Amino acid sequence: MNNDITEKPTSQSEVEAQPTSTSGPVYDVDHKVDYDRTGAIDAEKIEHDMTVLQAVKAYPAASWWAFVISCTIIMESYCVFLMGQFIATHRFAEDFGVWSEKKQDWIIEASWQSAFQCSGPVGAFIGVFIAGPITSWIGYRWTTIGGLMFLNAFIFIFYFGNSQGMFLAAQILEGIPWGIFIANAPAYCAEIVPLRLRAPATQMLQMFWAIGSIIVGGITYHYQSRDDSSAYRVPIALQWMFPTPLAILLYIAPESPWWLVRKGRLAEAEKAVKRLGRASSGDNPADAVAMMRRTIELEKSEKRPSLVELWKGTDLYRTLIVCGVYASQNLTGNLIANQAVYFFKQAGMADNTAFALGLITSALQWIMVMLSWILTTYLGRRTIYVYGQFISCAFLVALGIAASVGVSKAASNAQASLGLIVSVLFCLGPAPASWVIIGETSSVRLRPLTTGVGRGAYYLVNIPCIFLASYMLNTDKWNLGGKSGYVWAGTAFICTLMAWIWIPEMKHRSFREIDILFQRHVPARKWKQTVVGINDDE
Repeated sequence: MNNDITEKPTSQSEVEAQPTSTSGPVYDVDHKVDYDRTGAIDAEKIEHDMTVLQAVKAYPAASWWAFVISCTIIMESYCVFLMGQFIATHRFAEDFGVWSEKKQDWIIEASWQSAFQCSGPVGAFIGVFIAGPITSWIGYRWTTIGGLMFLNAFIFIFYFGNSQGMFLAAQILEGIPWGIFIANAPAYCAEIVPLRLRAPATQMLQMFWAIGSIIVGGITYHYQSRDDSSAYRVPIALQWMFPTPLAILLYIAPESPWWLVRKGRLAEAEKAVKRLGRASSGDNPADAVAMMRRTIELEKSEKRPSLVELWKGTDLYRTLIVCGVYASQNLTGNLIANQAVYFFKQAGMADNTAFALGLITSALQWIMVMLSWILTTYLGRRTIYVYGQFISCAFLVALGIAASVGVSKAASNAQASLGLIVSVLFCLGPAPASWVIIGETSSVRLRPLTTGVGRGAYYLVNIPCIFLASYMLNTDKWNLGGKSGYVWAGTAFICTLMAWIWIPEMKHRSFREIDILFQRHVPARKWKQTVVGINDDE
């Protein structure tokens, strides 16, 4: 529906006089919300007309705060890869493993391998469901700061653990804050930056995942050869270098203006917009707040956001996209990346070579994520996500073939090389694009809940896949090695087909346009060609 009505621009004093949190959130009102429609349209036009470079110059603080909250992902990445590295660390296997007659060496049994690597995701599964309601209540900043403080305490249990059971419990407890970080970071990043920066800002999450793996790779490469408990105690202790500095930075960070508008705190939302932009910018923060109010008006409900709403109407489709994109990360080669060092050892590499290759893989993943910023910005999310997964299918099949031709040094080298390629390509296409899709798909009103439930779907698939991957790679179980590529190629192909059918292209779309396209039930493959007018409200 087109509506060309213009209204008198809202002044600064009028914005300050708008209802604050004492009047209740805007979604609790049962009358139409008044906002400056002309200012809302102007603000959206400005965002559409910006280039990426102009957006960075106009919103340098927004880019910085997106960078800061993305750093929380380092901690989940660090510990996920740390447990994978410990399984390949000789001293850890000697202290907490069993003697293998087959390998004539100490190993961590497949059951404990799976338990160690599943314990963090189990805790995170709890964390993501806690994150949504708490964030809707107190905001992104305070929820994340609370998670950081709890993480500081849980690291003590991990560090002083002296049994398999204590390590398991510590990982479950540490996982709870991880779930909060991974649920809040993509939503916060998507909400504080302008339209043109949503892709780079949310893709930073994958970059910091790679940085976490680089840090842990370098640390374990240095300490893994030690013949005492410092081989694994020191890497555990180094986790303490992250939470407190990040908590201090987030304390002074602005809250998401979209969250503030949802809560009816309009004056605070305008101040947050000012803090996120350049001080010398001529943009009117009141117009940006009006744009947010216009979008939220499209999603207006008389009820508070609830998990039940995620499974109704168009929100069901949006929730399923987020859940599917999250879950498919486990099914397109990601687990080979997470267990890279152990995979390289199973492919016949020496310990030092395997750890070095793991570190090289992490560094290449970091480079690929930065290249993906260009691809996603110019080619779009859907394009690199779908075709990236399809290319991964081909390399996973090649990995299976290399493992099927017999045992030789050439075959081992081929498996190691293809495993490295799969891990690296995952960070060029599917992985970074998935974060952008996750950050953009959900409705503004339900975003904290949607990202939490979506990440819950990730862990729901991740946990059994970890058991499956451990049994496929472990020499005292199925010992498939590179032949596991056939399994992951099959799951990756199914994910590719489903993505091609159901994931729309949201490049250069405002949150208002995304809402309207979902409400119009436009098929995913026709989003790119569909025009939404600047005056359309439905």
